[in-house]
Amino acid sequence: MLKLVGLVLHYMPLIFGIGFLAPLIAQGIERAGWALPFGIAPLAAGLVIGGLWGAHAQFRGRWI
Repeated sequence: MLKLVGLVLHYMPLIFGIGFLAPLIAQGIERAGWALPFGIAPLAAGLVIGGLWGAHAQFRGRWI
């Protein structure tokens, strides 16, 4: 159990990027009224941006 918690905490930046930032970015896109190219759904764009940002934070060790 302790090993599982340690594994989850190790990947927390990636989980945060996908689980929190992605829906937040999608809501921001919808609220701003932006039309994404090629009919991309706002949530898909949020998942890409949030996932990349979370992966960046995961590998670099910081968000900025």
